[in-house]
Amino acid sequence: MATDELASKLQRRLDIGDGSAGHEDGEGEAGSAPEPERGEKPPTAAADTELSAKLARRGELNDGSAEPQQRSLRVFNPNTEFKEFSRKQIRDMETMFRRYDAGKDGFIDLMELKLMMEKLEAPQTHLGLKNMIKEVDEDFDGKLSFREFLLIFRKAAAGELAEDSGLHVLAQLSEIDVSTEGVKGATTFFEAKLQAINDSNRFEQEIKEEQEEKKKQAEEKKQKRAAFKDLQSAFK
Repeated sequence: MATDELASKLQRRLDIGDGSAGHEDGEGEAGSAPEPERGEKPPTAAADTELSAKLARRGELNDGSAEPQQRSLRVFNPNTEFKEFSRKQIRDMETMFRRYDAGKDGFIDLMELKLMMEKLEAPQTHLGLKNMIKEVDEDFDGKLSFREFLLIFRKAAAGELAEDSGLHVLAQLSEIDVSTEGVKGATTFFEAKLQAINDSNRFEQEIKEEQEEKKKQAEEKKQKRAAFKDLQSAFK
């Protein structure tokens, strides 16, 4: 913007200089085109300045419009969105996802998926890998986010994957048991409500079990430290 304004001022100064020189030479006969008044910019110069201002303003708008892209960084809670899976199942899926996310960027790209399938002893063609990603690639970025990775197991559990598809092979060879019946399997409204309550109770029970396990581990650490201190004091 500052550059455009400076260019505009220089153009105005040149226009003024050209106009005054014309009057001193006695030019400006009756049939000639009227000279621009002192200090007035020609129409072309004004148009150029206006166009420059619009382009600069468009650039600023474009810079501002890049901010909404940060929405892709939104953190989701897999335990609430994928209620058909237990917390342990989701932890196993996350462990597998991170193992093959070689770039540690939160995504599994085509080459990382290729490596995963080779490690699972089920190598795929380049086209096969692209089709695997395409089947769950909701944002069309050509790679798998953790949420899209979970969609593979959701589709596998719901029987929505073709048996000869790469994703079906991945879900089978992952050693993650996704054989579970969710609310989709309920035949009536009341069964669905009962299933939802059971899922909620199961979720709470899993949290309690995790807390108990952490307490147990903390107690074991405490006992080991006490035993070590006793051993140290015995040698003093």
